[in-house]
Amino acid sequence: MYLGVLDPLSTDIERYMDLVSARQKLVSSNIANAATPGYKTRDIDFQFEFRSALDGSTPDVIEPAGLKSRNDGNNVSMDRELRLLSENAMRFNIASSLWKGTYKQVKSAIQEGKNG
Repeated sequence: MYLGVLDPLSTDIERYMDLVSARQKLVSSNIANAATPGYKTRDIDFQFEFRSALDGSTPDVIEPAGLKSRNDGNNVSMDRELRLLSENAMRFNIASSLWKGTYKQVKSAIQEGKNG
């Protein structure tokens, strides 16, 4: 009965966290291939993909423009990837806190309903 209250928000948070997870996998792959000749950095356009995720679509992987390639053709920037790791951790923490806060509100409402 009370789960209906959580459905829209929890679905959006779940999609957001799925997108954070997808980006985390790409960043990890970029870091793992930082010394691989010819490897090209892969990413997602986070804001665009989040809006699309709300419609249920899966993220498109892109090669970010404007990254400098080394002589071996690899264009992984460790500074960029480490920044993205940090950004992803913040995004995950925010989503997790939002989910916990929403859950606590619903749980409190249920408890008050039982006691009232």
